[in-house]
Amino acid sequence: MTIQEQLDQINQAIKAIETGAQEYRVGNRQLKRADLSVLYAERRRLEALKAQESDVPVDVFVARFDRR
Repeated sequence: MTIQEQLDQINQAIKAIETGAQEYRVGNRQLKRADLSVLYAERRRLEALKAQESDVPVDVFVARFDRR
């Protein structure tokens, strides 16, 4: 599975939680989705890996200080 495919799955899982429910029950079956914080962390990790592949920096901040 490619990094992009993994990102797509993570984003679908995040969307499902944000637009629906974290946990629900149907009859005697219960489904609990992953915690959003875990999904967000995994998304950041995958985005960083993808950026490394394409040499595009992710969340890079540059500051320039001039002496005066």
